[in-house]
Amino acid sequence: MKKAPKECYEKDNFTLMREGKIYNPTDKNVFKKHLRALTLTERYNRISVLNILRRNRIIKKLIPDHGKNFFILSNFHCEYGNNISFGDNLFTNFDCILLDVAKIKMGDNCMLGARVTLATPVHPLVAEERRVKQYPNGYYDLEYAKPITLGDDVWIASDVTVCGGVTIGDRAVIGAGSVVTRDIPSDCFAAGCPARVIRKISDEDRLDVWETYIGEQIPKRRSAREEE
Repeated sequence: MKKAPKECYEKDNFTLMREGKIYNPTDKNVFKKHLRALTLTERYNRISVLNILRRNRIIKKLIPDHGKNFFILSNFHCEYGNNISFGDNLFTNFDCILLDVAKIKMGDNCMLGARVTLATPVHPLVAEERRVKQYPNGYYDLEYAKPITLGDDVWIASDVTVCGGVTIGDRAVIGAGSVVTRDIPSDCFAAGCPARVIRKISDEDRLDVWETYIGEQIPKRRSAREEE
C-alpha cells in the first residue's frame, strides 16, 4: 500500500467529520469528544425527572446551541451534542437517539415521538471498506456522515428513523414507524418505509382544538364533519 504524505497523518478528523468528509472515528480527539458526550448523557439519564434544573444544566453543557423551553425525556442518547442545534420549545419523548456525527439542526416547536432516531452516519457499501483496517500508519475505521435538518413546527411520530442527508420542511408531519430516506416538503404528511408524501396538510385538517376542548367533544377534522 502506498505510503501517504506526512500531512495526511495530521488531519483534524473532527473537522472532517463535521464537514461530511471521510474521517477516522478512532482519532484521539474525536474519541475524547465522543466519550464526553456519552458520559454526559449517561449522567442525564440517571437524574430524576423532578430535578429539572440539574437536567437542564447538563443539556446546556451537552448541546450549547439551543433555544428556550426544551423538555427532553429519558432515555436520551447522542454522539457528540455539539453537532446538534435546536430552536425554542423542543420536545423529545422517551428513548430518542440523535446520532450527530454530522450536524442535526431542528427549528422552533419541533416534536420527536418515542424512539425516534435521527441518524447521520454513513458507512461504505463495500464490505472491505467498512472493516477496521490497517493502513500505512495504523488502524483506521473510515466512515462519513450527512446532515439532517428539521424545519419549524415539525412533528415526527413514534418509531421513526430519519436517515442522513434528509431535510424535512416546516410544519411537516411524519407518520409512526416510517423510515425517511429523502427530503419531505413543508406542510406535508408523509409515512411509509421508505416514507413518501401522502398528502398536503390543509385547513380541512383543523380540529378547532380550543372549542373542542371547552366543549368536551371528541376531536374531528373539519372535512370529516362535512361527511356526516
